[in-house]
Amino acid sequence: MNKSVSVKVYHGYGHTHNLVVYGHVFKHKAKTNQIYSNNLFVNIIHLFKLFVLKPYPFVQIRLQFSTQTIYNKTEADGFFKFEFEAEKEVAAGWHAVMVEAIDENGNILNSGEGEIYVPHITQYAFISDVDDTVMISHSATIGRRLRELFIKNPHTRKTFPDAAKHYRQLAFAHTKAEQPNPFFYVSSSEWNLYDYLLETFKFNNLPNGAFLLNTLKRWKDLVKTGKTGHEGKLLRVMRILDAFPNQKFIFFGDNSQQDPEIYTSIAEKYPKNIEAIYIRNIRPERANETKMLLKKVEVNNVYTCLFNNSNEAIEHSKTIGLIS
Repeated sequence: MNKSVSVKVYHGYGHTHNLVVYGHVFKHKAKTNQIYSNNLFVNIIHLFKLFVLKPYPFVQIRLQFSTQTIYNKTEADGFFKFEFEAEKEVAAGWHAVMVEAIDENGNILNSGEGEIYVPHITQYAFISDVDDTVMISHSATIGRRLRELFIKNPHTRKTFPDAAKHYRQLAFAHTKAEQPNPFFYVSSSEWNLYDYLLETFKFNNLPNGAFLLNTLKRWKDLVKTGKTGHEGKLLRVMRILDAFPNQKFIFFGDNSQQDPEIYTSIAEKYPKNIEAIYIRNIRPERANETKMLLKKVEVNNVYTCLFNNSNEAIEHSKTIGLIS
């Protein structure tokens, strides 16, 4: 094994006929064991290390899933994606997967393990933004966003009051405790922050799910973290809808950036797939504009809710019969 090479496998998702696994291969990546400290400098150093990396472009990779072996290559930025059909029926739940990086002589450079999430057949699925929808991030102001990232760690980052309570209620809406509704978290944050976000959500007792994040950034671009185009997020949401064409989706976002535009444009095209859209009112000056966008999809029997706090969203979910 080449200890300087590392393979990072993110949570995949799908079903028997369409399984998706994402990841990165790095030639070098700083060691980033998180220390949950209130020390400002400890948090700054850890965050900086998440952006100290060198991707491994165009290296051959091999995926092992159950009895299947599939080959691919990384892209120019070290990113890889496997999309495949399982040879056998895949039961609902989490399934182990391993990805190996291989040199030109067929030697294994290193490997990484991950999991694929196959949802149970339930009535609803949820797609949620992360920053300023669940987690207080101040995304619209780069200085305040960086302050949140730099001075805090996954155990001190704040989520909105009762957001986790609402999501836990929704996870078990119209289903059994052992068959939770699936959650997909789509964020403008980069893959650099994957483990950071995973631990933040786990610590705050938010439903487990698959994360779809934005292109890696290097340390010199750290000040640009969280900035992505409208199209990138739209494509990531559409990939999930394409993977589960028979599922009813409920969207969660906020009006600090482009969520209302993205979600309503999808709901206009696929009204039968969208049950409801929830938008947190982060920018009150955009409230009227957001309401106008949401009204456009209400004619297609899509429920909408612009809310100031999670209790308002919970009450709305009760009103439409999502939760009791």
